[in-house]
Amino acid sequence: MQNAAQTIATTARLPAMGVLIYMDDFGTGYSSLSQLRRMPLDALKIDREFVKEMNRDATSRSIVDSIIALAHTMNLRVIAEGVETAEQAARLAGSGCDYLQGYYFGRPMPVDQVAGFVEQRQPADRPRIAAV
Repeated sequence: MQNAAQTIATTARLPAMGVLIYMDDFGTGYSSLSQLRRMPLDALKIDREFVKEMNRDATSRSIVDSIIALAHTMNLRVIAEGVETAEQAARLAGSGCDYLQGYYFGRPMPVDQVAGFVEQRQPADRPRIAAV
């Protein structure tokens, strides 16, 4: 995002090729609100720092809830990064987060093990595990 104009021009061509675009680490660095209205996004990924602090810090909790509400208003999916505890997973699920990603669900693994891992841990009544 250091060259926003070039990035926007490039990403504008990707959806026609079937490519989904997720804004990583939303709320930090170059992933700003001004980019939301100019890029053809499919999802926002909430930065792990907000997730890490949300159960201890009301401001972080408010930021997480606001990102989820904003994304859904814009018809975007939301992925929470860095989910490490059952309490975080429950809070995010209760807030309507679409996907959860983090060590709470599993550690990094070889690609050939991912499908079996997800199938075993994907109950219908829980948010989906994001393997992105």
